[in-house]
Amino acid sequence: MKAAAIAYKPVGLALGAVSGMLAGMAFKQAWKVIEGEGDAPDATDEHRSWREILIAAGLQGAIFAVVKAAVDRSGAVATRRVTGTWPG
Repeated sequence: MKAAAIAYKPVGLALGAVSGMLAGMAFKQAWKVIEGEGDAPDATDEHRSWREILIAAGLQGAIFAVVKAAVDRSGAVATRRVTGTWPG
């Protein structure tokens, strides 16, 4: 295994936790803008419509995917700057 890949493992784990927190905060803010309320609907909330639940789930998935990709890419670029090679 390359040294860059080994060095990136703990960095990748830490970045994964950070990206989850950032994505959660971004989703809460986006949902407040869309619906004007703080809490997104749970899938089992009987007082919410299918439409509302599926829109919330789609938005949350999209935000998590974009934030994760951005954080992972930033971590890989930083690893290359430090080690001189691309992790992976």
